[in-house]
Amino acid sequence: MANDTTRLLGLDGLAVVGVADDTDGPVVHLVTADERARHCPDCGTRARRSKGRRVTRPRDLSVGGRRPRLVWAKRRWRCDELACRRRSFTESVPPVPPRKRLTTRLRAAAGAAVADQGRTVVQAARDYALSWSVVAAAFTSHARAVLPAQPEPVQALGIDEIRRGRPRWIPDEATGIWQTAVDRWHVGFVDLSGKQGLLGQVEGRTAQAVIDWLADRDQAWRDAVQYVAIDMCTIFKSAIRRVLPQATLVVDHFHLVQLANQTLTEVRRRVTVTHRGRRGRKSNREWELRNRLTRSAARMRGEHVDALLDELSNLPRAIGAPITAAWNAKEDLLDLLATARTRPDREQVRDLLYRFYRRCADADPPELQRLATTVETWWPEILAFLHTGITNAGSEGTNRVIKTIARDAYGFRKPGNQRLRTRCATTRRARGHLDAR
Repeated sequence: MANDTTRLLGLDGLAVVGVADDTDGPVVHLVTADERARHCPDCGTRARRSKGRRVTRPRDLSVGGRRPRLVWAKRRWRCDELACRRRSFTESVPPVPPRKRLTTRLRAAAGAAVADQGRTVVQAARDYALSWSVVAAAFTSHARAVLPAQPEPVQALGIDEIRRGRPRWIPDEATGIWQTAVDRWHVGFVDLSGKQGLLGQVEGRTAQAVIDWLADRDQAWRDAVQYVAIDMCTIFKSAIRRVLPQATLVVDHFHLVQLANQTLTEVRRRVTVTHRGRRGRKSNREWELRNRLTRSAARMRGEHVDALLDELSNLPRAIGAPITAAWNAKEDLLDLLATARTRPDREQVRDLLYRFYRRCADADPPELQRLATTVETWWPEILAFLHTGITNAGSEGTNRVIKTIARDAYGFRKPGNQRLRTRCATTRRARGHLDAR
């Protein structure tokens, strides 16, 4: 019976000598069954003289829905090697390391619950009846074991910023000028071509912060990067040009669509204030159409598009004409971006781009002039998107994961802990812990 019970318990080096029922669960009495436990951990000499017994009660995982209470009676041995500094030692086995009150599998299960199953530290501590600090340390050990110390080479790299907390300043004693101690902006680096998720994150939205992170990678890693997806940020553009001159910059089309919708909204608000002398209200038809104006006409039914244009034509000309012009320019830009991943030829791109520029040039709103200037400034990067179809959606999704994890944990005091949690969450599928089946 003892041999079968020992196999059921599954702690190598320990043998079950008795099991007693108790109100809180079974009490399992253990003895050491590994001969190597008698060898001195420093010199390796086999001990011959016992110094008595010690009883420890390590905690373990539940068995059969009940949590056993382990009672391990182990010996304390004397080391007879004169050259050894250790005079005595207590038996230990790999499942229960020396001076540990938890089995290795309990600690590993608590860390995996946070890293691989998406639980919070508080929830894992409740499930395994452990303290918050123990589970947090177990997660850190597990994460460092399963995550690579350095990211593997990537073909497409995504860079995006995310806001974290509030900034903090400290005064410079020499100059008396306040300097930033904690920046509210953090820049993340994401693998867009593979399954590595978040590669790293640095504090501060500056070109030097991006350059320093990329410079920490070896030359082979930097040479492997062929595409870098960013938003229309000159800080990232200058940093990439300095460190990754061979990489092709790609502008994420989401930010272009967002910019076009913002331009349309600015035109609508300006003409409303100019013509009506106040902000838009529910009684104003252009205000009621604000959400429909920002929708893509390609995703609307034809009769709905015709009804929208009729509504704009019925508005006063001082209001309807600028809004209609901004709406047409926005749709022209969306038609141009829609050619991505369709292998557009040069003539098709030229015609659509000319139509967009012509629309902005013939219109009166200055906001459209500014939009056309922005597109012209970033046209090489926009053309790279049309040819490659690479987007920064992976970075945006990673930012969403960062925010979700922060909400679940009610915030993080240390950015390093949040980055470690995010790296585990974004690599969960690649590590085989996010299978829908």
